[in-house]
Amino acid sequence: MGAYLGSPIYMVKTHLQAQAASEIAVGHQYKHQGMFQALSEIGQKHGLVGLWRGALGGLPRVIIGSSTQLCTFSSTKDLITQWEIFPPQSWKVALVAAMVSGIAVVLAMTPFDVVSTRLYNQPTDAQGKGLMYRGILDALLQTARTEGVFGMYKGIGASYFRLGPHTVLSLFFWDQLRTLYNTYTK
Repeated sequence: MGAYLGSPIYMVKTHLQAQAASEIAVGHQYKHQGMFQALSEIGQKHGLVGLWRGALGGLPRVIIGSSTQLCTFSSTKDLITQWEIFPPQSWKVALVAAMVSGIAVVLAMTPFDVVSTRLYNQPTDAQGKGLMYRGILDALLQTARTEGVFGMYKGIGASYFRLGPHTVLSLFFWDQLRTLYNTYTK
């Protein structure tokens, strides 16, 4: 729900980050002056529908990312505990499980990041409809056909350096706080 509601802001962020001087510009260039101006312009030109153009492309990214993160953390933590790699209740179990989860999240989410960026940044017609892709599946298929599987993983290094630490810190501290809570509430 949060990804859908925040979609107009994510789209404008994508537009602003893609803007460059004409000498080095790649892809479609929007000429926004800032976030509020962009939201206003898109809303005036294309209405509410235009503000949520590409929103469905961001949903799989969040759904797959979150489910991968939670499932791999829990499963890896159970396996590490079962294999007795670390002493029972060691903080290292949560740390290693969170690190594995960070890698899994990036591998699962990056194709949807690429597609989401392409849906948000494609040029539009007068009605605000994208001119390059018909939707998520079309963007995935076109990317795979023209750039191969590795085209789906553009920016994976940057994604890991952004999502890896976030995943590790979030899950590790959540697990440690849960342990403290259980220790002092029993």
